[in-house]
Parts: sequence; C-alpha cells; structure tokens
Amino acid sequence: MYRFTSNIRQPVQRQGAEQYLLITLLSFAASVTLTRLFLELTGYPKLGSGEIHIAHVLWGGLLLFIASLLPLLFANRWVYTSGAFLAGTGVGLFIDEVGKFITQNNNYFFPLAAPIVYAFFLLTVLLYLRVRRPPAREPRPELYRALDALEEVLEHDLDRLERDQLEERLRYVSEQDKDPDLKRLAINLLDYLSSDAIYLAPRKAKPWDRYLKIARNWVQRRISKRRLEAVLAGGLFALGLVAIINMLRALPIGPEPASLEQILIRLINEGQVRSINGLNWFAARLALETSVGLMLLASCSLFMLGKDRAAAAVAYLGLLLSLTTVDLLLFYFDQFSTIITACIQFSLFIGVIHYRRTFLNPILTEHSPQPDSSEILSSQDRDAEDL
Repeated sequence: MYRFTSNIRQPVQRQGAEQYLLITLLSFAASVTLTRLFLELTGYPKLGSGEIHIAHVLWGGLLLFIASLLPLLFANRWVYTSGAFLAGTGVGLFIDEVGKFITQNNNYFFPLAAPIVYAFFLLTVLLYLRVRRPPAREPRPELYRALDALEEVLEHDLDRLERDQLEERLRYVSEQDKDPDLKRLAINLLDYLSSDAIYLAPRKAKPWDRYLKIARNWVQRRISKRRLEAVLAGGLFALGLVAIINMLRALPIGPEPASLEQILIRLINEGQVRSINGLNWFAARLALETSVGLMLLASCSLFMLGKDRAAAAVAYLGLLLSLTTVDLLLFYFDQFSTIITACIQFSLFIGVIHYRRTFLNPILTEHSPQPDSSEILSSQDRDAEDL
C-alpha cells in the first residue's frame, strides 16, 4: 500500500481542461433537456416487452463506461474531447432518472428530482468557473503541458504559433526549474524545436472560427450601449412582471378572501403542493420570486432613468439570486418547464456581464476596441470570483 500511495504525485491541471469541461456541461444540459422533451412528445414510451424495460439510465451508464475507457486505451488528445461529450451525455441520461432511485415506488416524476438535476448542474458550473482561472505558473506543470503538446510534432500538425507557445513554455522551465535533469530536458527540446528538422504545418482555421469572427464583428457594429440597454430593460421587465403575476395569482385576492384551507385545496388540485410542508415551501418560493421580481423591475426602472451602473448592479444580483436560489424552488414546483425560464435568465445574465465589462469599465473609452469573446468569458470568471 505504501508503495502505491508514494507513487501518487501532485495533480497538474491539463491544458485545455476548461474546454473539455465546457463540452461536458453543454452535452449534459442537452442530454437532460432533449430526453425530457422526447419523452413528453412521445408519451413516455417503454423500450422492451413483458417484464423487460430498458431504461435510459442503462444507456447513460454505457456511455459513461465508454468515456472512462477511452483515455485508458488511447493516448491521442482527441479522446478527451470525445470522452467529455460521452461523459456529459451519459451523466445526463443517468441523472434524469434520479427520481426512481430516491423513492421507494420508483417515481420518475418525483418533484425533488428536477431540483437535484439542476443543483448538480450548478455545481458543475462552479467547477468550470474554478477550472477557468489560470493556475499558478510553475516549472513542473509547464513541462507537463509542453510534453502533452509534443503530440502535434508526432502528428505533423505543429504550426508556427503552437511552436512559439511550446518554446515559451520550455524556455520558462529551463530558466526557472531547479532540477538540473529537467532543465537539460527542456533545453534539449528547445534545440530540437528550433532545428530545421521540424515540419511546420500551415495554420488551419477551425470551421467555427469564421462564424465566430462574423458574429463578433456583428455584435461590435450592431450592439450599441443604447440598444443593449433596451434589450436588457425589456427582458428584466418581462421576468419581473411574470414574478409579480405569479404572486398575485397565488394570493387570496378578491371580494371574498379565501381561507388557508381553500388556498391549499386549490394548490393541490393544480398540482403545486401535496402537503402543509409543501405549502410552506410554496410560500418561500413566492416570497423569493417576488423579491427577485421587484429587483428586476427596479433595475429596469434604473435603466430607463439613465442610472446605468446601479441598474447593472441590481440586475446582476437579482439574476444571480434567481439562477442559484429561486430556480431550485421553481424546478421543484414547475419541474422541467423551468428550463426555458432559466435559459432566458442566463442569457440576460451574460448580457449584463457583457454590458458591465464593455460599457461601464472606466478603462475603456468611447473609441477603445471592444473585447472579444475570450475577454468576455474571462470577465465572467472575475465577476464570479468577486462574489
């Protein structure tokens, strides 16, 4: 046992780990959403006959098993992309049936299942934000990443930019590492990369790079501060109004106010609550949803009054509370129909972050170049880190 544990070294974050985790996140979200949509449209069919029922949790387990085998069998870097996609799809198919495994009667529609799925997704998002932070630069991790990048040399796919990045890593190791053997290895690799024997492949633009550039240029030309403010104000007003309407529908308002018993019976008939405890959670949902709705309406008003900094700050806080707290309760009561609302909230949240980083940053002037998508994404990390 001691020999085994003594061989475990300090972990090193893989180059491009955030990209692989993003693929896992997107495939996970798509897997759950498309599975629920397909089952709803087809009337929840069963695959099998008689006593046999092949649940999609089995297909999820199969994909997870394949995803775990790929990096064990193959050394190519493409296995990480494939494994990330298979892992995200597999875990989505697996966790979609969590309701069956937390209830004695295998209730697929158990209300707590949707919040569990959403909470698991949020935790993965937090992990993604953590992984996106640039790690502290040290010689040992840099040499790990340099050796990993040498696959491009083996595949004859190393271009000039990749070689420059690889040389910069190795040069850092040769100057900073105190281990003479590792320094010698870095120097020898540098000599090899600078030799004429290295084939430099022409840089190939990725298929989506062209479309990203077109989209980025369109955003810079079309999305002005005034237009973005109008979109954000309209979206915030709509979300806030929906929250207030939900509150008014639930309250005993009318010429003859309903009793608590009548309210409970109506909510049970509508499928909102199933017990007195459920009524307490429903009241908590209304209180939180109404509070966030008022914040979003206040932010909309501040945008209309020209208080852009205060408006962006209130909108950021309100949307963050909604995505991380209120939506958990919404998923419990409204189940997976809340996905649409969460997507709208997330889109506005990204818009608010873009607005703050682009138009409210005091460093940027009116004639400063607009940040590209990578800067926008990194700004999200800084905002999340500030919390």
